[in-house]
Amino acid sequence: MSVSVIIPAYNRAMLLRPTLDAVLAQTVLPDEIIVVDDGSTDGTAMVARGYGAKVKCIVTTNSGDLAARNVGLRAARGRLVAFCDSDDLWRPDFLDMMLALWRAEPRTRSAYCDFVLVRDDVWDSDSTAKFAGAPAGYWDTLRMVGPQMGVFDVPVVDRLIRFQPFFQSCLVADRQAFLDIGGWDEGVARLVGSDFATTLRLAEHPPVGVLRRPLVGIRKHAGNYSADVLAMNLGDARILEHVLATRPVLLPLAPTIRASIARRRAEALDTAFARCDFTAVRQIATLLPPGGLAARVKRGVAALPEPARGLLAGALLALGSARRHRRP
Repeated sequence: MSVSVIIPAYNRAMLLRPTLDAVLAQTVLPDEIIVVDDGSTDGTAMVARGYGAKVKCIVTTNSGDLAARNVGLRAARGRLVAFCDSDDLWRPDFLDMMLALWRAEPRTRSAYCDFVLVRDDVWDSDSTAKFAGAPAGYWDTLRMVGPQMGVFDVPVVDRLIRFQPFFQSCLVADRQAFLDIGGWDEGVARLVGSDFATTLRLAEHPPVGVLRRPLVGIRKHAGNYSADVLAMNLGDARILEHVLATRPVLLPLAPTIRASIARRRAEALDTAFARCDFTAVRQIATLLPPGGLAARVKRGVAALPEPARGLLAGALLALGSARRHRRP
């Protein structure tokens, strides 16, 4: 079964080589590797072209990672397409395991594996992998098709709204099936966590495969937007609004989606308050539904002049910390 690897890259000349080396170290090599240079200014294309015929490099005008992935998707020739961000890493058996899943269930339309973080070139323990954080019962309906691999036979949008364990560098998809549903959703371009909209799109179309092994390493560094929890929560909330507005098929899930939007914004408000970013607190509070004593109090504190605002915020944060430490 042929596989194309698609790597979007923007100003990643200093990070791209280990990613490409990990792809080229696969025990089952891909049929093609496509780097889509999204208008870089730092020599990213030169790094990709340094691999010669092993890597195809497409240079585009800067349009964001979603558009770059779609360029690669349309250019790919493989039956399957595997996506990897230009700063992430695959374990050597990533493609081998994905192909084994497709052999076990050929109807699979998309599949994800588990992942861990990589800090200063050191992989976190497998015990810290993302899937382990799923709520109770999350994997109960997964139909196992082999060791540590299974498929969801029904749409799983509802569970992804509650807990999102899938990451774009862990994704392999049937190329034609992905094109048929529109590819990467560019309607949320340049939002933090913009891949979430596409993850939900793929989740509408089972079978969705799952490899319950951490075969991908997500490198953490200064350029990771996903490190900012506040930005991630606000981005996810806007993405869920977009999804609800553009996909009528999800209207039965509207109450769940709206509740998730409110929860993410409330968490963002709490983060902004803990950082004493009172401008952000006031802005986020306007997006929250009426009600909620804690949010009203924090918004009120944020509206006070200094030094009263800082003193009262510090007291509230200290009180909250003390209460958490007293819990059994």
